[in-house]
Amino acid sequence: MFTGIIEEIGEITAIAPAGDGWRLTVRAPRAASDAVHGESIAVSGVCLTVVGSTSDTFDTDVMKQTLDVAAIGGATVGTRVNIEKAMPVGARLGGHIVQGHVDGVGEVLEVRPGAQWSVLRISLPHDLAPLVVDKGSISVDGTSLTVSAVSEPSAPAAWFEVSLIPETLSATTLGSRSVGDRVNLETDILARHVERLLAFRAADAGADSAATPEGGSR
Repeated sequence: MFTGIIEEIGEITAIAPAGDGWRLTVRAPRAASDAVHGESIAVSGVCLTVVGSTSDTFDTDVMKQTLDVAAIGGATVGTRVNIEKAMPVGARLGGHIVQGHVDGVGEVLEVRPGAQWSVLRISLPHDLAPLVVDKGSISVDGTSLTVSAVSEPSAPAAWFEVSLIPETLSATTLGSRSVGDRVNLETDILARHVERLLAFRAADAGADSAATPEGGSR
């Protein structure tokens, strides 16, 4: 479990084939300094398991499914990544509950820089649009952010915006994002639970309706 509060910016220093996936080496001195085999580290929002480490790097395996559904599949040696270690029990939840399970990939549509703030507009896959609300939480490349604007349900293409403060711009990779960049998205786990509950309720209502004879009563 993570909070979406990025601890450092790391860099992918090696990519090696591992079956149908990859083994990544990530330079992240702060995270690697006390990393242990088997622990979880979020790499730009993707929960990965440490399989080896040095004083300033750690190795992790990325399976094909993750490469297919997450923006990390387009990474190369030199790609900068957001790093967060798993939240210890009893720590403050500074961001929001982030699982490190990417729901989909968005594309940066617009960057509006300001004197203090920068606003990113990011495309939203159709199936994720109902889960993103104005002033709600979303994880972008592992960073816990508040949605500052969202497209209307009737819009032909869904999008959302996030407003980035100077700290976020300097402490995460989002400060260097440009139009066309692909980013990992993880929606709020509470919204996903609600969607699932409503889907079952609708299915049960349909089953009850089908089981009731026309004009009859139960």
